[in-house]
Amino acid sequence: MKLTFLGTGTSQGVPVIGCRCEVCASRDPHDNRLRTSAMVETRGVRMVIDAGPDFRCQMLRTGVRHIDAILLTHEHKDHIGGLDDVRAFNFVDYPTIRRVDIYATRRTLACVRKDFDYAFAADKYRGVPEIELREIDPAHPFRVKGVEVVPVSGHHSPRFEVTGYRIGRLAYLTDFKSIDEGEVAKLAGVEVLVVNALRAAPHDSHFNVAEALELIRRVGPREAYLTHMSHEMGLHAETDAALPEGVHPAWDGLQVEIEDPLR
Repeated sequence: MKLTFLGTGTSQGVPVIGCRCEVCASRDPHDNRLRTSAMVETRGVRMVIDAGPDFRCQMLRTGVRHIDAILLTHEHKDHIGGLDDVRAFNFVDYPTIRRVDIYATRRTLACVRKDFDYAFAADKYRGVPEIELREIDPAHPFRVKGVEVVPVSGHHSPRFEVTGYRIGRLAYLTDFKSIDEGEVAKLAGVEVLVVNALRAAPHDSHFNVAEALELIRRVGPREAYLTHMSHEMGLHAETDAALPEGVHPAWDGLQVEIEDPLR
């Protein structure tokens, strides 16, 4: 299995427009962060997790011509704003039209249907994204072309739920602020854990570094990577040096190989 970090930044990305802090001014490419997204490839199936405003740029960077599914964590614009660009994958082999399946909870799919209503119109105009909405139940695993995906529920805020995903020995959680013990149990045996860490200081709706490290300690993966990082996280090189062994700040373009136990 291969995990590719397509973006590791917050809703504003890094650099932030108009900001002149040392992180936003950094010439280290590790400090340039598109909006958070990832790609998982296993057993011939390619899944993207979240498709924010930078989706087009991220897909161009990968050079891929086909994706099997997009898994959405929640409906905020930095996670769904790029779904219109799915149409490039629909028509890359035209006249064959390849629809893309979108997996998410009922609430998130309702927002997708509202924001991209033209894709679901009875009389659609030519060239709209061809997407198939597939509702998931966070309490039950589902399959994408034979690959099992286990939803992991958490809260972005006390009133707002978010969904992470476990695929084999990989778990990917972003925009979490809290997670119940029963959901942590779903992460048992994970070798690579990806979790959001906005900054060092506390935040109302995201893990900070200490909270992310506490979850990593509870799960005990072989390796852990932080994502959804703001410019307040500090320079990549300094952050990496300060983290515990086996924990790293992810960066755009990073690829991680994970053993598939079913192979």
